[in-house]
Amino acid sequence: MSYEKAVKVDPAIFKAYDVRGVYPAEVNEDTARAIGAAFVAYLHAKRVAVGRDMRLSSPPLAAAFIDGATSQGADVTDYGMIATDMLYFAVARDGHDGGVQITASHNPKQYNGMKMVRREAFPLSGDEGLAEIREMIGGDSIPAPARRRGAVTTKNALDEYVDHVMSFVDPSIVRPFNVVLDAGSGMGGLVAPRLFDRLPCRTTRLCFDIDGRFPNHEANPLIAENRRDIVERVIAEKADVGIAWDGDADRCFFIDGTGDFVSGDFITALLAEAFLLKNPGASIIYDLRASYAVKDIVGRYGGTAMMNRVGHAFFKRRMRETNAIFGGEVTGHYYFRDNFFADNGFIPAILILELMSKKGQPLRDLLQPLASRYFISGEINTKLPSMTLVPEKLDQIAARYSDGHQYKLDGLSVEYPEWHFNVRPSNTEPLLRLNLEATTPELMAEKRDEVVALIRS
Repeated sequence: MSYEKAVKVDPAIFKAYDVRGVYPAEVNEDTARAIGAAFVAYLHAKRVAVGRDMRLSSPPLAAAFIDGATSQGADVTDYGMIATDMLYFAVARDGHDGGVQITASHNPKQYNGMKMVRREAFPLSGDEGLAEIREMIGGDSIPAPARRRGAVTTKNALDEYVDHVMSFVDPSIVRPFNVVLDAGSGMGGLVAPRLFDRLPCRTTRLCFDIDGRFPNHEANPLIAENRRDIVERVIAEKADVGIAWDGDADRCFFIDGTGDFVSGDFITALLAEAFLLKNPGASIIYDLRASYAVKDIVGRYGGTAMMNRVGHAFFKRRMRETNAIFGGEVTGHYYFRDNFFADNGFIPAILILELMSKKGQPLRDLLQPLASRYFISGEINTKLPSMTLVPEKLDQIAARYSDGHQYKLDGLSVEYPEWHFNVRPSNTEPLLRLNLEATTPELMAEKRDEVVALIRS
């Protein structure tokens, strides 16, 4: 079946960085077919890569996207069920004009969606690409089908991808640490076994059976209840570290030996150290929500720390512009110059193990100097009655803290000698997100409560 015009697509499924909605009410085969056709037309693509995650709705959505893409004359390479960062790898390495991963990342099982990239795995976003595709579909302006339908071939990239990930470390120095892994029934269960079979670590493997019904827990390690299994096993096994992945496995998260969740700020700082030990003087990019631990570590090891606004399109562009070797966001997205400037959920895992090996310490001990000096609130979200109140509230906060050093790279950031914070609005809803840090736990709690009260007043 070829793409048919006048498909009704809910414009709300087009988010800041991807397409996402409930299947089949919001995202379905008709949606995917239309997006496939519009994607090829927007990019003038001749060759397109397609991958999908383990969700039950992903195979039919992938087939429909391929139908739409080939109707426009593009040849499609179907990489099958893969992790999202494998799709990025395939697009960049194999020279495709673009690619799509059918996934809803960490969302519950009833959701699905698409992450789309152009050449060299550079992301489409609401600022560049997604809005044009949405308008092409909504305006019924997708070109007529091509005279020659594109061809479909299949390819397996797993072995080459694992080789690529392993190239970031020297496996001969990795020590036989005791590691607990939780794939969350997601795509980590495809890649992690191949990766850890090449390392000397003793592993306890949880939820490695790939299952889009998520029978054990949702594949979103940022929610505490989804970490319960791995935390219990880390403590029971007296493990050196725990590592968990989200559903499409483009992000990984760490648990220390006492069962505590490790913030993305501190992992960014440790990964910066790992790179600067090998590449003195390199540039590291960090997001403006991050702990000062990041820039302090980068400075201590002689690197150049560069603050950036939040969002993977912004990170990837800045990394290309500056040739930065590594970039990290507090949400667990980590970007690597030698990974085509794309994010990856497995490179951080093995880099942390290599750093632990070099230092001869479990993760808890590596973190101790940071945990005893930097006290962070984590992200605190507050929903406002309407979007119109967002700029008004930011102005109110700016006026209250006018004696601090302020900048507006992304929302409002305010700095004092002993504490600092960022408040930024959501892209899609009337929500303000607060991240705050102070030099003592008491000051952090006091200032956190103070700013939250002002936001909610």
